[in-house]
Amino acid sequence: MADEPMRIEDAVNETCPWSGKPIAADSLTRYAGAVVGFCNPGCRDKFASAIGHFEAALAERRLASSMGGTAE
Repeated sequence: MADEPMRIEDAVNETCPWSGKPIAADSLTRYAGAVVGFCNPGCRDKFASAIGHFEAALAERRLASSMGGTAE
């Protein structure tokens, strides 16, 4: 599935979650197994960056929990 080309008609949304503008075919990404659309590549990349930060924070928290501590 990850190798398949993304199509705008497969997106779970019609408007960009950042701007509220219609999504564009050149601004798609996959998230949680679904195609998500954005109005431009900048918004798509901003989403990817945010997800990366959240994933890193969650991983840090899981690691701290498995070691008996807490991550701040």
